[in-house]
Amino acid sequence: MIESLPRREREVFEVLCSLQEATASAVRTAMTDPPSDSAVRTLLGRLEAKGLVTHRTANQAYVYAPATQTEAVAETALQRIVQTFFHGSAAGAATALLGMEPRLKAEEIEMLQRAIDRAREDAK
Repeated sequence: MIESLPRREREVFEVLCSLQEATASAVRTAMTDPPSDSAVRTLLGRLEAKGLVTHRTANQAYVYAPATQTEAVAETALQRIVQTFFHGSAAGAATALLGMEPRLKAEEIEMLQRAIDRAREDAK
């Protein structure tokens, strides 16, 4: 459903996913070329009506959060990127991602190695 959102709604949703929870003002601050405060609140309201965003009240302000698990949304977005830019090759996308990071932490290397080991086992 995320792919079918209008550009600004998708941007607001993605910002909210990265922040995990935020006020409309904080969402607006994190946006590139942000619309007005009232426009951001309207966009958040539309996302809430679509069931993608929830809110709670804190200190007389609405605090918004993604209603869906951000991991599931991230996986769908990543699948779309892999299909679009890497011709469906997860290995190609992973190689590109690794090229963006000049220095990996030891725990990141270990995590990658475990994923490679699992993939080798699954291929047998």
